[in-house]
Order: sequence, then structure tokens, then C-alpha cells
Amino acid sequence: MKTRKLAVIVYQEDDVYIAECPEIGTVDQGETIEAAIEGLKAATQLYLESFPMPEISPRFVTNIEVSYAEAA
Repeated sequence: MKTRKLAVIVYQEDDVYIAECPEIGTVDQGETIEAAIEGLKAATQLYLESFPMPEISPRFVTNIEVSYAEAA
């Protein structure tokens, strides 16, 4: 069995949390952040078992701070 580390983006829409794996394209939702991530893990595992992906270079998510003038 192979193991890969993948990025996850989590955000809230209305009363549910959405979890996305941008590298694979899988998405799931849950009533809690933990439930959304667990569902995403299951969906991503099933996807990779059906459609093996080639090795990808490691990626990371970070933040930037940008200053800008507001439109008048």
C-alpha cells in the first residue's frame, strides 16, 4: 500500500464544511471540519485506487499579505 501527503483546503458554506484536495480534485463535505476531512480522505483513497496518479512534486500552502488601495 502506498501513502501520499496531499494538500487540503477547508472552508465553510452555509452550515456545512467543504474539504477539497486540489492536487487530485476530490471534494467532500461534513457538519464538522473533522467529518469533512475524513470524508475527503475516503473519497481520495477510492479515487486513487481507481485512477492511479503519477508521482507529483511536493507542494505546500502558505499565506501572503498584500497591501492595496481601495477603489473610490
